[in-house]
Amino acid sequence: MTETIYYSQMETEDGDVFLAATTQALCYVSPQNEGMQELKSWLERHYPEAQLVKDKEKLSFYETQLQEFLDGAREEFALPVELIGTDFQKAVWTELRNIPFGEIHTYSQIAERIGNPKAVRAVGSAIGANPLLFVVPCHRVVRKNGEMGGFRGGLPMKEKLLKLEGHG
Repeated sequence: MTETIYYSQMETEDGDVFLAATTQALCYVSPQNEGMQELKSWLERHYPEAQLVKDKEKLSFYETQLQEFLDGAREEFALPVELIGTDFQKAVWTELRNIPFGEIHTYSQIAERIGNPKAVRAVGSAIGANPLLFVVPCHRVVRKNGEMGGFRGGLPMKEKLLKLEGHG
């Protein structure tokens, strides 16, 4: 049986975000203004047989929490997520979810916490592949020297998110 992936397009003040979910959990949140093609490319890699169905109602629970976070009214997400990636990526993403609102960590700290202190560059790559922007808070990771480093949603968005959490 073909799995169904539901999606919606959410308007934010910084541009549209695409969300996707299985029947069980949120599995994808795009950067703003990336468009539908990024979602389709991600789905082709991770759910090649899935049927994609637009259903704003099914995703309203996720949209509400994401909007509350972006508005500064929510510090933690209380929603099920499905992390699709390698074991290493999942370890990094799980560790990112352990970073409390308002705190920042370095790539080195994340590598140490997952038990692989020499894997700093691999941690950066895993962070860059994060399929759940905002929900898996990769914006809370900076370079050892305090510089922001990269962000799939763009450095202006990373800066805005860090300000939202009390930095800068």
